[in-house]
Amino acid sequence: MTDPASVQVQALSKTYQVPEREAGLGAAVRSFFQRKTKDVQAVREVSLAVAPGEIVGFLGPNGAGKTTTLKMLSGLLHPSGGSARVLGFTPWERKPDFLRAITLVMGQRNRLSWDIPAGDSLLLHQAVYRLSDAEFKRTVDELDELLELGPILKKPVRNLSLGERMKCELAAGLLHRPRVLFLDEPTIGLDLTAQARIRAFLKEYNRRTHATILLTSHYMADVTALCERIVIIHHGRLKYDGGLTDLSRRIAPVKLISVALPDGSPADLSRYGTVLPNEANDGKYLVEVPAAQVAAITARLLSDLPVHDLNIEDPPIEAVIESAFNEPAEVAEPLAGEPVGGP
Repeated sequence: MTDPASVQVQALSKTYQVPEREAGLGAAVRSFFQRKTKDVQAVREVSLAVAPGEIVGFLGPNGAGKTTTLKMLSGLLHPSGGSARVLGFTPWERKPDFLRAITLVMGQRNRLSWDIPAGDSLLLHQAVYRLSDAEFKRTVDELDELLELGPILKKPVRNLSLGERMKCELAAGLLHRPRVLFLDEPTIGLDLTAQARIRAFLKEYNRRTHATILLTSHYMADVTALCERIVIIHHGRLKYDGGLTDLSRRIAPVKLISVALPDGSPADLSRYGTVLPNEANDGKYLVEVPAAQVAAITARLLSDLPVHDLNIEDPPIEAVIESAFNEPAEVAEPLAGEPVGGP
């Protein structure tokens, strides 16, 4: 019987033994006879569940353990502890039915043959997954409709732009119509237009196929456009699992008040809150205030000053997530959050 969740992880951990030695010839010679190693905990007892058809943002700073977790869930690595089930399979057993049901696409890794046209690489993947000609053509036609592959399939992969190569990487990863997608930085290095196209494709692909997607990205535009739920991993541990809006309330319980005043009016707003630089450069003042006091402070502003315009906003999600990333390891306790999806 398969699990009700597409992805079910319980106390998953991964520890690497890393060799270490001092610099210098003497240290190099000694290391031949007595090698020193240290344990590095890349992932520490991570537990989460992802429901069928859900798109979840899997976030964390560099070195947090995101890619290691995805490699364990896709069967490339064995864990040091804990358990995982993906579509009812144990990933590292790498059963053929499991491999046909998932895909791992890494923006910094190339699965396409460098010297042959991209279309020929897709034919190689057809052979690997034993797809019939009819099934292959039907899938490529659908992916062509979504990704506009036609003009680039005849080019050698080495001649493709980064955005074009990423389209072909996604197509190769989706030829076998996987039910679970593990995407590791799929828009890394792309320009804004290419990022937007990849995001639109993933959203439409999820709508059409109801595939489950676990996505890592350092571009918050990817996360806000695709994910209602995010999971933050910090120093290898699960830091947060819940909605974007709930994260803002818990880790940064503040509001931003944008105030427009007439020219020549007094501009000392520090008595109302913390005055922040306004990167929009639109002539407005930006004041950060505690969320619990926003109504009272707004009333004072309107009473004390000749306000032309006033707007109340949440802090940018980039700033909120950066706050979670930057907490020291010793205080990085989990933030309780109600998951948006999953059992």
